Formats: sequence, C-alpha cells, structure tokens
Amino acid sequence: MRHGKKFNHLSRKSAHRKAMLSNMASSLILHKRINTTVAKAKALRKFVEPLITRGKTNTTHSRRVAFRYLQSKEAVKELFDNVSQKIASRPGGYTRILKTGFRYGDNADMCFIELVDYNETMTKAGAKSTTTTKKRRTRRSKGGNKAAAETTTVDNVVDSVDATTADIVTDATDVVEDTASDVVADATDAVEDAANDVVADATDAVEDAADEITPDKKEDA
Repeated sequence: MRHGKKFNHLSRKSAHRKAMLSNMASSLILHKRINTTVAKAKALRKFVEPLITRGKTNTTHSRRVAFRYLQSKEAVKELFDNVSQKIASRPGGYTRILKTGFRYGDNADMCFIELVDYNETMTKAGAKSTTTTKKRRTRRSKGGNKAAAETTTVDNVVDSVDATTADIVTDATDVVEDTASDVVADATDAVEDAANDVVADATDAVEDAADEITPDKKEDA
C-alpha cells in the first residue's frame, strides 16, 4: 500500500526513479538547461536544489555527498568550481521551469528547466523591467511635471541670455582693443613725422646761418 506517499513516483520504482533524477541533475549542471516533462522537472527541482546549496560549502564531505547523488565526477567538479561561484549570492530558487506546450504523440506537458543565473536574456530583461518600474514610481504629478518643465525652460532662457551677453562683451572688448591699437599706431606715426620735420627744419636753418656767417669771416680776414 502507498499510504502517506504523496510525492510523485513518476510511474517508476525507487531505484529507477533515483537513477533517472541523478542523470537529469548531472545533465542540468553540465548543460545548464534540459528539456523534459513538467512532472519530471518538478521532481528534479526538489532533487537538485539542495545539492546546489551544498555546493556553496566546498569541503571534502560536501563533495562526497554530492557524488553520492550525482554519480558523476564531471558534474561534481562543475558544481563546486563554476556553478557555486555563479549562484553564491542567491539564497535559493536556483532553477526555472519554462513550459513549451504539449508533446506530439502522448500530449505530455513539456517544459525547459534551467539554472536561473545562466540565462543572460532573462537576467537582462528582469533588470530592465526593474529599472522601468523604479522610474515609474519616481514620477511626479502633472502639476509637478509642468512646474518642472517651466523651471527648466526659464533656466534654459537664462543660460542662453548669459551666453549671448558674454559673446557681446567679448566682441566689444575685441573692437575696443583693435581701435585703441589703431589710434596708438596713428599717433606714433604722427609724432615721428613731426619730429622728423622739426629736425629737418632745424638742420636747414643751421646750415643757412652757417652759410651767411662764413663769407663775412672771410672778408674780415
């Protein structure tokens, strides 16, 4: 009689069932994803998740216990070397069941069972949806958005006015500097021309005076 035996026997004797779950668990750890029926996937989840939790404690005893259930050195090595590091920060729920429809022939309910942390597509989608939800929660009311928009517009206008004023001041400064340089250059040229004229006139006057005095001296002699 099967009184009190409420778990799913999967239409197999205990030895067959344990061997099947051991093989499925090894395949799941090695390949990270397998295709099976929903009933077997649910039974496999109860079988493999305690082993994955044990993989977090990398001791000889834990390895021996995992090998007793998996009966595969490759699966044990993968579990303790790679999978345990990948799921180190996850407190549980290491597997995910994705239903794929019904099998042709016996109409069995089929699914994929996979390790959660190894499905990069689902991980990115979950992170994106979390970010979107946070943004929605932090939105303000319509009035707040309008006021924020008006404030932003005013700030943009002030910034543009400040930029225009700075450009005008820069242009005016350049013009003043250019004009002052031109004025100084013209004044310098005028002063030099006047000085040259004065020197030339003085030289001519001195020469004329010298010419007038020289004949008189000759006559006296």
